[in-house]
Amino acid sequence: MKLFIDTGDIREIREAAAMGLLDGVTTNPSLVAKAGKPFKELLLEICQVVDGDISAEVVSLICDEMVAEGEQLAKIHKNIVVKIPLIPEGLKAIKILKTKNIRVNCTLCFTAVQALLAAKAGAYIISPFIGRIDDRGERGMNIIEEIRTIYDNYGFKTLILAASIRSPLHVKECALAGADIATIPFPVLMELAKNPLTDSGLKKFLDDWEKAKK
Repeated sequence: MKLFIDTGDIREIREAAAMGLLDGVTTNPSLVAKAGKPFKELLLEICQVVDGDISAEVVSLICDEMVAEGEQLAKIHKNIVVKIPLIPEGLKAIKILKTKNIRVNCTLCFTAVQALLAAKAGAYIISPFIGRIDDRGERGMNIIEEIRTIYDNYGFKTLILAASIRSPLHVKECALAGADIATIPFPVLMELAKNPLTDSGLKKFLDDWEKAKK
């Protein structure tokens, strides 16, 4: 499973990339606004750090405008993947962008049926938001399992990107369910490597080493 980082903070991106963990980056208008940099400048900086898929979202809600925005975003760098919301106008835009060989990450997916439509329209990536489904009192991981089954049943090549990840448990369950990608906030990414047994074991090794040197 590929690991993406969900952020617009270039410092977090550099730190994750330095550990050799990073396969790509997802951004959205909220994350870009938080970064406090011009959109195109930020995307170019990210592309210089990470040689992988970099998702950049349109802000229009009309098909023709989405297509025009998507074409401009795709010109910024070869690694840019255009994020389009899963709405009827978005599905139209995905179909058109597909004919132009522009890859699309279809975002804000909350049902397996929506994911089926996105794949049929030609989405390169589908992004189901598991954490937000959990927030409604449902099991978000069900959607990953259902999409995986549907895509495998019919041979869809659309990649399943688990979004709205809240914990290391989400990451593990996504990997077990067969998600192709998990996009993870930086704090959760850092938590993946942590375990109290690792810390206590390391402390014991170092304590024993100090004793051995005497």
